[in-house]
Amino acid sequence: MAARAIPSRLGIALILVTIGAAALVITETASRQERHQGFTGFLGTVLSFGGIFLYAMVIRRFRQHEEQSQRLLTQMEETRDAELRAAALAERQRLAREVHDVLAHSLSGLVVQLEGARLLALSDPADGRLAATIDRAHQLARSGLDEARRAIGMLRDDELPGPDKLAALARSFRADTGVPCRYAEAGNPVELRPAVRLALYRVTQEGLTNIRKHAHPERVEVRLEYLRDEVSLTVEDFSAAREGPPALALGDSGGGYGLTGMRERAELLGGTLTAAPTSGGFRVVLRVPA
Repeated sequence: MAARAIPSRLGIALILVTIGAAALVITETASRQERHQGFTGFLGTVLSFGGIFLYAMVIRRFRQHEEQSQRLLTQMEETRDAELRAAALAERQRLAREVHDVLAHSLSGLVVQLEGARLLALSDPADGRLAATIDRAHQLARSGLDEARRAIGMLRDDELPGPDKLAALARSFRADTGVPCRYAEAGNPVELRPAVRLALYRVTQEGLTNIRKHAHPERVEVRLEYLRDEVSLTVEDFSAAREGPPALALGDSGGGYGLTGMRERAELLGGTLTAAPTSGGFRVVLRVPA
């Protein structure tokens, strides 16, 4: 019982003291009897105490192992719960990035076209450009629906947009704003991971959306370069006039979620994203391992 209730060293000491005391009593008793019978009784008693002690130690060790196993099981359950919470948080962040990128791109272009239609209607309802502006707004609305369907397809692991769509984004920007937008590609194209393909597309989309919302550029450039072990994407506008402070220009639309989402995409892929004003505009550079 002492071995079960008391730490091992103290329990052993207590058992030894008990055996010693018992030995003294038995020895005193044996002196009154025959020597041979006293020695035999003493030996049997010591062996009995030893057996009880060993049994108690086995039970104690068994209980310790049982308690340790229970603690490990509890830790494993806590770790699994933490992993599930982390996975759920990562999924929510991914959904937030996709929803933001889709809505920011399509709705910002739609707002620009509708504002242009409103001004034309107020100034001259008979202006022939009014119908074309409304048609363009209608196309942007349909494009937004297509982007939403594509985002849903991404969640279902359907085919994801990638670098092959960047030229189309540049043409769409030019058609929406009338600002020259040049797309250039350098290096030897390689097969990219789906997540990298999607990041290139979304960062280009977000960059062009923010230029449309915050800048009055003379021209815009989108450059994709395949390097030795990584791929580099640059979205840059060139203009002298800009609304608001430079630090809030290209990289910070939608209350800051644009820049946050782009950086999250880069970090999740082991890459980097830099966004900073230049002497005549603003530049965003994404670099991720290929």
